[in-house]
Amino acid sequence: YSVNNRGVPWKNRRVRKVVTETLPARRWDGFGERTPDHDFLVFNEREVRASAGILFAFGLIGFVTALNTGDFRIGQAFAVFFLVDMMIRLVGSPQYSPTLALGRIAVYWQRPEWVSAAPKKFAWSLGFALALATCFAFGTLQAPIAVVLALCGTCLVFLFAEAAFGICVGCLVHQAFYKTKPELCPGDSCDYHPAGHKS
Repeated sequence: YSVNNRGVPWKNRRVRKVVTETLPARRWDGFGERTPDHDFLVFNEREVRASAGILFAFGLIGFVTALNTGDFRIGQAFAVFFLVDMMIRLVGSPQYSPTLALGRIAVYWQRPEWVSAAPKKFAWSLGFALALATCFAFGTLQAPIAVVLALCGTCLVFLFAEAAFGICVGCLVHQAFYKTKPELCPGDSCDYHPAGHKS
């Protein structure tokens, strides 16, 4: 078989024609992707939201289990997995993040929605810090249950906002902190203003 630009063998010419005519060329370059239409690093927001949904589902199971039974083992596993996933994105490459890879598969046949990569790096750094704090609360600090659940709950709220509504809380903090508008925002929220809204 011949191979497409994502490293997937083409099984027939018809599929090859459809995909090559509808998907732009993609290549990873450090923290983000480069496309022919952008001179800055970007991410596919659909993949990011899918990965957030996967993490949210895992975390919600752990949160509900801990809340109802007092068993934090699933929650601990989620915290460690979340920490490792964020570390891979920040230290290695988002290309190798397990949840982003699954999200990429889930939305493969959807047209990409490109967003700037820089705000995502800031947001995922906050996520890493939150996961690290949760792991310390679970283990070294032996924090009260209420504190641990509060940390987990905060993480789940952020994940749900990203997955369900496309609202990246960390990206909003990045924009407010650096006073700069990203080139591309989810849903064109940086440039779109509803009728009657004063920017």
